[in-house]
Amino acid sequence: MDDLPSNNASSAAPDVGFISTYMASPLPKVVVFGPGSNCTLEICDLDWSVYKYRPSLPVNATFLALFGAAMVIHIYLGIRWRSWWFMSFMISGCIFEMIGYSGRIMLYKNPFSFPGFLIQIITITGAPVFFTAAIYVTLSKTQVLYRSLTHLRRRLTGILSIICRIEHFSAALSRIRPKLFYYFFIPADIICLVLQAAGGAVSTVSRGVSQRGIDIAMVGLILQVVVLVIFIALFGDYMARYVRSQITKRFTVRETVFFVCLASATILILGRCAYRCYELKEGYTHSDLITNEGLFIAMEGALIYMSSLLLCIGHPGLIFYERGCEKLDDDDASGDEIPLERYVYRESETEIGIAK
Repeated sequence: MDDLPSNNASSAAPDVGFISTYMASPLPKVVVFGPGSNCTLEICDLDWSVYKYRPSLPVNATFLALFGAAMVIHIYLGIRWRSWWFMSFMISGCIFEMIGYSGRIMLYKNPFSFPGFLIQIITITGAPVFFTAAIYVTLSKTQVLYRSLTHLRRRLTGILSIICRIEHFSAALSRIRPKLFYYFFIPADIICLVLQAAGGAVSTVSRGVSQRGIDIAMVGLILQVVVLVIFIALFGDYMARYVRSQITKRFTVRETVFFVCLASATILILGRCAYRCYELKEGYTHSDLITNEGLFIAMEGALIYMSSLLLCIGHPGLIFYERGCEKLDDDDASGDEIPLERYVYRESETEIGIAK
C-alpha cells in the first residue's frame, strides 16, 4: 500500500496526465476509471472520480421514487384513456430515468463504479427522448380533421380510438401534414437516442478521455435541441394560426390546460438539453459543470420530472376521450363499418354532426 497515492490535499486533484500515467503503471495496478476500475474510497481520493463527489443518496432515491410514481400514473391514465402510444413512450422514459437514478445510487456507494457511471450516463441522457416522442405523437393527433375520414371501424382499438374527439382542431391550419410529425420527429428522436447512448458508451469505455465519444454524444444532444426548436416553431405557428382563424372555436378549460402543459413540458425539456450540451462541451475530465451536483439536480432531474408531471396533468386523454363520442349500440349495426356521420359529439344538449 506504500505505493498508493496519498490521500491528502496535495494529491486531491492531480492532472489528467498524471492519472493516465498512473493508471497505466504496472504498480500498484490501481485503475481509477474504466471497465477494469478497482478504486474505492478506501484507497483512492474522491477527487479522482469523474464527478468528484458522491451523488446524494436522498436526492437520487427521491427521483427514483418520483419517476416510479409518474410511471404508475401514466399507466393508469393510458389504460383509462386508451392512449397506447403516448403511454408507451412515457413509461419507457420513466423506466430509463429510474434505471439511471439507480446507477447514481451505485455511484453513491462507490463513486468509482464503472457500471454505475455507464448505466446513468446512458439512461438519464437518453430518457427525455421518449418524452419528446410522446409530445410529437400527441401534437400530430391534434391536427387530424374529422372531414378527412369517410368511415370508422366500429371496434376501434389503440390510439385510433381517440380520433372521435378531434373535431376541435383543423389540420388545414398546419403548414405540414400531421403524419409528417411521425415521419420526421420520431425517427429524429431515435437517431438522437442512439447517438447519445453510443457517445456515452464510447466515452466510458475509453475512461472519459476519448474525444470521439464526446463528439458523438454532443451531436446527439445538439440534434435533439435543433429538432425541439423546429417542433416548437411549428407548434407555435399552428397555435397562432388556430387562434387567429375565424372558423375555429375557443379553447375549453380542458384544452387550455392540455396545450399549456404540452408547451411547458417541451420548453423544459429544451432547457435541459441546452444545459447538457453546455455541460458536455468541455468533455468529462475538464468540465466544471459536470462536477456540480446542485446544477445537475436543478437542470436535469427537476426539469425532466416537472415535464413528466406536466404530461400527467395535461394528459391527451383530457381532450381525446371517447365518452364525448356516442357510438351505435350493438343492435344498431351489423358489424364492420359504421358511417362516420352516425358518430356525433354532444355538447350542451346539442347534436353536432361531424361529417357535414
